[in-house]
Formats: sequence, structure tokens, C-alpha cells
Amino acid sequence: MSNIPADSTTDITSRYIEQDNKDKNLLACVLDKYLGRNDQILVQKTQMGGIQAYVGSVTLEWFASRVHFASCLPLLQKKYNPQTDNIEIDADSIDEIQQRPLDWSRQAALVQYLATRQHHKFPPVLVVINQPWVDNPKAPEWNSQGRATKSTTEFTPLDKDGQFGLLNLSQENVNIYALDGQHRLMGVQGLMELLKTGKLSRYRKDKTPSNTFMTVDELVEQYHISPAYLQSLRKEKIGIEFICAIAAGETLEEARLRVRSIFVHVNLMAVPLTKGQLAQLNEDDGFSIVARKIAVTHPLLEQREDRKPRVNWNSATVAAKSTVLTTLQALKEMSEKYLGQKFLHWKPVDKGLIPMRPEGEELYEGIKDFRVLFDYLATLPSYVILEYEDTPALRRFSFEKDGGEGNMLFRPVGQVALTQALGILVFKKGFSLEDIFKKLCQFDREGGFSGMEHPKSLWYGVLYDPNKKRVQVAGRDLAARLLIYILGGIQDSIERAELRKDLAKARTVENKTIGFDANFVEPKQVGLPSVL
Repeated sequence: MSNIPADSTTDITSRYIEQDNKDKNLLACVLDKYLGRNDQILVQKTQMGGIQAYVGSVTLEWFASRVHFASCLPLLQKKYNPQTDNIEIDADSIDEIQQRPLDWSRQAALVQYLATRQHHKFPPVLVVINQPWVDNPKAPEWNSQGRATKSTTEFTPLDKDGQFGLLNLSQENVNIYALDGQHRLMGVQGLMELLKTGKLSRYRKDKTPSNTFMTVDELVEQYHISPAYLQSLRKEKIGIEFICAIAAGETLEEARLRVRSIFVHVNLMAVPLTKGQLAQLNEDDGFSIVARKIAVTHPLLEQREDRKPRVNWNSATVAAKSTVLTTLQALKEMSEKYLGQKFLHWKPVDKGLIPMRPEGEELYEGIKDFRVLFDYLATLPSYVILEYEDTPALRRFSFEKDGGEGNMLFRPVGQVALTQALGILVFKKGFSLEDIFKKLCQFDREGGFSGMEHPKSLWYGVLYDPNKKRVQVAGRDLAARLLIYILGGIQDSIERAELRKDLAKARTVENKTIGFDANFVEPKQVGLPSVL
């Protein structure tokens, strides 16, 4: 047993805690002294692949004001277009290009995301630190062999191992350029302009104004956020990683190749999500949420031990031999085409903006409506037969190996066209699903959805390309209009005449129009089928 009195142990512990608190206070005072300056940032040094970098964080306001687009680097100035902030690519500049062109049409969407999303988040950005002497071949920082005697980063360590310290970013000596994160910079700069002036011009891709504006007043009213909250965004922080434009011992050409290589590697490793993966993960888009729910719960689509999967969760297409019925992406498009006629506000006002997640009750209503639609779809004879037949035989064209029915209901484009037509009929024209599916079931029993590859089919030339002998997505809207027509949804004579002309055009291959009897006819001889 220990002979140390309990009071002595308590006293030692107390002194230890007191000293620890003093050390923490001292460290806080030191950091306050240095971190209060905008020209120094606390960073941690990292090294990977022989490249030193410094990781820290800065406010959005600092990021917008201090960081420039990479196209502004002096070595690219001869080809720099100040109107678009891009480099004009030609034979002289192609080897120097390090960035993809900026798409200025994205700025408004990025600003809206930052301003209106409570849980917004931008990944850290990668920037390059440059100094004026780099572009002066006679500067003393270059030796007689054209190699740099120092780096463009100036780091002051604060610990004995030199891992934590201060990065000197004084505005007089340092210029900073975004190597990875140019569109994030564009978005943050747009946000700062919006907060400063109260409005932000929307641009086309090449930075020509679209003559429309985003305003603070609109955001406050539409998204129920306060002006004070918007102003607080200035002080939010974003992660940032600094690398040098020139490292000690490098020539200018070696540095250029290193920086360009880093950019290429960063972008090659960042594989974008597929549309199917986005539909899996998106918690803001109401149509994606509805599609996921139906995909996992409806009897026509749900996963069962006694049958093969009915939904492809990743790919946008269905292979000829695949046993799935549809894809998650197609279900998302079906949801959008059908429910979008009822819930118009589920779509963002402007293209490219992020939708707002629907309220709980409305989302429940959307799921209910979409489930009812699938209850009716499951009654179609083509889908009832799935209890006894695999999808490949129903999907394949007759001329393919082992043959098939060429049924459009087993192609995602056909599924989307059908629901697009149904959405218009139900929510815009007041038709009932019960009446619609009485007609569709009879149409299906008579082979109306099958044999797309045959001239007698309504979908020949529309969803089936007779020249390339494959499905064509471009005919989806025409297919939807034809479905609306045969279901009695087009009464206007002018609209019918336009539909007939479009159908004749779709059935014209190499200036020869193919009639429903497989013979060549004059375009005006192609008529519309009877209404069901």
C-alpha cells in the first residue's frame, strides 16, 4: 500500500491541473496574438507524394477577397479573357491550360445553396501561393541555373517538430489562386456580392448576363430566412489547403508541370456520382424520395427472395439480357413527370437550383399518389405476365438472339413516356386512372405496346429507330403525346394536325416515309390511329 497521504495526492493533482490550465491560457494568448492578423493563418503541415502542403481554414469573406481564379496566374496572362475569367485556348496556350472553363451559369445555384440551405457544406479547396519574384527571371530568388533558392510559401513553425505553425499570407507579397475549387470560389464571391449590394446578376455559361437577378429580398421571402442570418454567412469558415507555386530547387517549367499534374490527379480521382446514385442519396428532391420509397415497397418492384431484382439502382439503362424491370433513375423521372403536374413547386424555380425538400404531409401525399399509379400499372397484362416470364424475353426485339416481344413497357424510355402522359391526363385534364387503365389494358391485350420494331406499331420511328435498329430516347415526348391522343386527351383539331405531321416525320427515314403497312407512302398519307 502507498504511504503517501491522501491530502498530498490531492495537492499534487490540484497543482497539475493548475499548471495545465496555465499552459492552455498561455497557448490561447499566443494564438490570439498571431491569429488576429489577416496576413497569417494557423496551419498544419502535411506531406504526400513528395509534395508539402499546409491545411487550415479561412472565412468565406476572406476566401472571396483574397483568392483568385487560376486563369489569372501571370504565366497565362497573354491568353486570359477578363470578361469570362477563362483562358482562350489556342495552339500557344493549350499546353499551359490547367483548368476547365468556368461555367458562370452555375453561380446563382451555388449562391442559392449557400444562402438557403441550413446544412450547406463546401469541401476544402486547394490553392496555390505565388509571389511576384516568380515571374521575374532576374529576381535574386533565382540562381544562375534558373532554379529557385526559396519556396513561395513562408511557414513559421510553432512546435518543435515543425508540424504546426503560421503561414505568411501578407497581401503585399503573396497572391493566391484556386487550383481545385474554382466554382466554389465563384459561388462564394457571388454570395459576398449579393450580401454587399442586395442583388446578384445571373449569367449564362460564358458570363454574359441573362438580364435577371437574384435578390436578398426574394431569398428572405421565399425561403423564410432573416437578413441577419444571411450576413452571418460572411464569417463561416471553409477548409483550405495551400501548396507553393515554386518549391526551392525547382525551375519554372518543373513547377508548372508539378502544379498542372496535381490538378489533373485531383480531378481524375474525383469520379462524379451517376444519376442513379444521386437518386439514391438525394434527400432534398421530392421526386427522388418518392421513387426510392416505391422502389423498395411496391409489390411490382420490391426485392423478394423468390425472384430476381426488379430495379437497377445505379445504371441509367437496362441491358438486353438484364432481368430487371426498370432503373432507379427511370423511376425518378417517372415520379417527376407524373407528380410534377400536381406538385409544380417541387421543381426549383430556375434550372440548376437545388430543390427544397417537400413538407412531410405533402411528401406522404406524393408517395400515396405514386403508389396508386403503380397499383394500376401492375394490372397491365404485360406486367401481370411477369409472374411467369422473365423480362429479357419481353424486352428483346424479334430479330435479336432468342427473339422477344419488343415491348416498350420494358424499356425505361417507354415507362417514362407513359407516366408523362398519365400525369398530364390525370392532373391537368381531369381523367381518372380507372377509366384510363380500362383502355390501356385493352390496348395492351391487343399488342399495342409490343412489336416496336415492326412498321405496324405506333412506336415505330418514335421510340424505335429503324435505321439504327435500337431504342431512341429522343422520341419520348412524341410518344407521350401519342398516348394522350389515343386516350382521348387531344380534342383540338390543330393540335391533332401537328401531332400527325410529327408522327409522319418520325416515320421518315432517308426521305422515305414508312406507312403502317410497311410500304413507302407520302408523309400526308400517315394518319393517326383511332382513339381508344
